[in-house]
This record gives sequence, structure tokens and C-alpha cells, in this order.
Amino acid sequence: MSKRDYYEILEVSKGASQDEIKKAYRKKAIKFHPDKNPGDKAAEEKFKEAAEAYEVLSNAEKRQRYDQFGHAGVGSAASGGYGGGGMSMDDIFSHFGDIFGGGFSGFGGFGGFGGSSRGGRRVNKGSNLRVKVKLTLQEIANGVEKKIKVKKYVECKHCSGSGAANGSSYSNCSTCHGSGQVTRISNTILGQMQTSSTCPTCGGEGKIITNKCPQCAGEGIVRDDEIITLNIPAGVEEGMQLSVSGKGNAARRGGINGDLILLIEEEQHPDLIRDGNNLIYNLFVSIPDAIMGTPVEIPTVDGKVKVKVDPGTQPGKILRLRGKGLPEVNGYGKGDLLVRIQVYIPKDISKEDKKMVEKLKESSSFDPDKAEKDSFFSRMRNIFE
Repeated sequence: MSKRDYYEILEVSKGASQDEIKKAYRKKAIKFHPDKNPGDKAAEEKFKEAAEAYEVLSNAEKRQRYDQFGHAGVGSAASGGYGGGGMSMDDIFSHFGDIFGGGFSGFGGFGGFGGSSRGGRRVNKGSNLRVKVKLTLQEIANGVEKKIKVKKYVECKHCSGSGAANGSSYSNCSTCHGSGQVTRISNTILGQMQTSSTCPTCGGEGKIITNKCPQCAGEGIVRDDEIITLNIPAGVEEGMQLSVSGKGNAARRGGINGDLILLIEEEQHPDLIRDGNNLIYNLFVSIPDAIMGTPVEIPTVDGKVKVKVDPGTQPGKILRLRGKGLPEVNGYGKGDLLVRIQVYIPKDISKEDKKMVEKLKESSSFDPDKAEKDSFFSRMRNIFE
């Protein structure tokens, strides 16, 4: 069975504003609410249908996909849509605060759904921490284990994070009776509505400490230094963030610790320039070395290697040393080391050097492409010897 057009369901035009869509949904919700139509399955389906239409049309991104692709654009979890009447009654109720105001958890009198709690006891969560870690190029190339000292909230050793003094116990909160939530029922045009909120007495935990720990004042956490060992994989780069689960601030009274977020910084290498997983080295050679060739040492992240500059090497030529770059993060393969040849031209030269340059200039009409290469290099050697 094909699905009805969402605009048709809410009886609005395709150019309707968000306010018009909200008003149209409110009207439909009141008309087809099960409390006003007890036992009417058709009304219940229209109630759900209107909620599904509002879920899509009230969201700018989903509405755009729907306008472009129809139900196919919002009909799967992967696309963030709701298709085939997949919204539960709890999903529908979660949007009622937007329409009618307040944090509604259910409707009294709606068979099987009234009074359902979307809350429960609150679990404390520690906050995340962010730290910067500076790495050398060699550490990035090979991976590294680092120990860092972090000032953070840690579990109170005196009470083992419970917040209670030795021999003390907990009692159920007298306000919420241990549920962590307080509920209120009010009469509206839709009938009775039930709202839930966090208990103000216990903060949603559902229990009260009878005697608080004197070291942490009942919080279960204290401020202290902690040494944390970090195993940083090879191949990370500047600006990358790594998350270490549970190494952030400790949570109050035995909750869930936050995470430690590492922000990677790179120390500049004196010779090598990073370009993704490749490394670049600018090699400066003299004019005679460029002409006649020469062996040179090239720095890498793991030491120096020898390469040969061939005779007649032109400025800007690139020598590629495969596998001498950086690895992929948690992957396979390495980048290359690219050696970029730069011919060094001196600014000031002696009289003797000027004479040698004049000799070279006089021989500039010699075309090596029209003669034997050996003869050409022999002539060059005579000039510089």
C-alpha cells in the first residue's frame, strides 16, 4: 500500500511555513487523539500518520530530501527518516513538548501507553578532557608510548568514589521514592497529561547519602594529578584528535568517567617537510655537481641514506625514495621521500671563480645533444680542474 503525501495528510501546501505545519499538526493531533476516540483504530492510525508527517516536514533537512525524492528520501534509518509507520508512541510523545509545551512522557487513559516513564534514575557522567600532545616526526613515523600528567577529577580514595563516609549508607529519596523522577498530571484539552522531570531533591539519583564523606563532601571525586599512559599509533598528523575512553574526569558517586581527547601537534623537522604521507627534502647542489653528478647523503626519519645525483641533473628534478615516508594510520603501506633538486647559485664569487665562469660561458654554444656525452663531460672537467 502506497503512503499518502505528507502535505496532504496535514492539509498544508508545499510552500507552508514551519508555523503553519505546526498548527496543522496540532489540529490533527487533537482531532485524532486516542483519548478522544477510544477504541477507534482508524483514528489511532491517522494520529500516527500525522505524527510521521510532522516528524519529516518539521525538520528542514528531512523536508528537503522528501521534496526532492519523496518517501524514498526519508524512508530508512540510514537516511534519518521514518517510513512505514515506524514511529512508536514514545517517539510521537517526544515531539509533544514542541507542540504543546513541556516535557511530556505520556497521556493518561491511552490504553497501554499511559504513564510510561522516559526517564528513570540518572547516571552521572564525568566531563571530557582535552590535552595537546606534541610529537616529533620520528615518533609519528614509528608510533610512540607517552606518559603525561593530567590535573583532573579522580575517584575519592577515602570513600572509593561512593561519596559516603565509612559505615554510612544510602536511603531512598523521600521525594521521588527512589525513581529519580517526579511526575505531575494536569488536565488539558486533550485530557490528562503526565509530565516527568528530574527530582530536585536527589538530582535524579533516587537515593540520599545519610553521612557524607568528609574528604570529598559526598561528591565521590577529588581534584588530583594522574599519570596516564598513551599508546599513539604511527601516521597521526597535525590537528588529528584521538579519544581515550574513560580517562577524562571521574564521575560523581561512581558514575561513568568522561573521555580524554588528544589533540595532535607536530614538531617541525629541521630538514624534512610533511606532505600527507610523503616527505619532501630540498637538496641543494652546486653547479659543478649538477653538471658532473655526485653522491650525497639524504636525511630520513630513521637516519641518513646515500643517493647519487646523476650527471646533467636539471634544477627541479625530483628523486623518489619509495617507502621512506610516513605510514597510514592503522593501515598498510608508506608514503615516499621526495628529494627535490635545487641548484645553488652563489651571490658573491672571487676573481678566480669569475674566470672559470667566463670559460664556461664561452663554451655555452656547445650543444651536448649533437656530440658524444663523454667528450662533453671531459670538457667540463677541464674547465673546473
